Amino acid sequence: MPKSKRDRAVTLSKTKKKGREHKETIVQSIRDAVEEYNSIYVFSFENMRNLKFKQFREQLKSSSRFFLGSNKVMQVAIGRSDSDEIRPGLHKVSKLLRGDCGLCLTNMTIEEAQRIFGEYEDHDFARTGSIASETVELKEGPLDQFTHEMEPFLRKQGMPVRLNKGVVELVGDFVVCEEGKPISPESSRILRLMGIKMATFKLSLICRWSPEDYEVYQEGLQGSDIESS
Repeated sequence: MPKSKRDRAVTLSKTKKKGREHKETIVQSIRDAVEEYNSIYVFSFENMRNLKFKQFREQLKSSSRFFLGSNKVMQVAIGRSDSDEIRPGLHKVSKLLRGDCGLCLTNMTIEEAQRIFGEYEDHDFARTGSIASETVELKEGPLDQFTHEMEPFLRKQGMPVRLNKGVVELVGDFVVCEEGKPISPESSRILRLMGIKMATFKLSLICRWSPEDYEVYQEGLQGSDIESS
């Protein structure tokens, strides 16, 4: 009787024993899930928020299982070529595990998965280094949205402010951030105080695999791009 591909021993890397065992546990968990669920999706994410993703995953725990982490470990688990893939066609999925992405193994219907991922987004405050989606400028004059206790903190963030009869006053126009440019630590703090959310946590489906078929959702990922990765 031929030996199953999914039972083949895998050497991940020369790591400490604990790290190697952890990776091998993940590999086996993914391989077990491949046998349990009907479809496998690769999805990408923008502006990951761990708590929000945990809540999203919890909502789907009855029908789906998610894996995030090392793309290389996930690739090893499902196979990186047609010679070591654990199910026919999974090496195509492996080649799309690049950048900020993860695996979703699920029993949801295609329509349900597309709807849930397509509709999901959550707005949050931008973090340092993220790109501003708009220009925010404060004009000279009183800043009624800030209390007088905030004046020292605002000055530390580089804002030209002073107290005028207990009211925080901007003594000159001030640009908090500019559209298309990275947000500084100071700008991030000011935007948070102003309640302006510029980051959107989004999930996007890249491809779907099932024993019957395989399809790529995002344009530009098929053909030569897949073969050359």
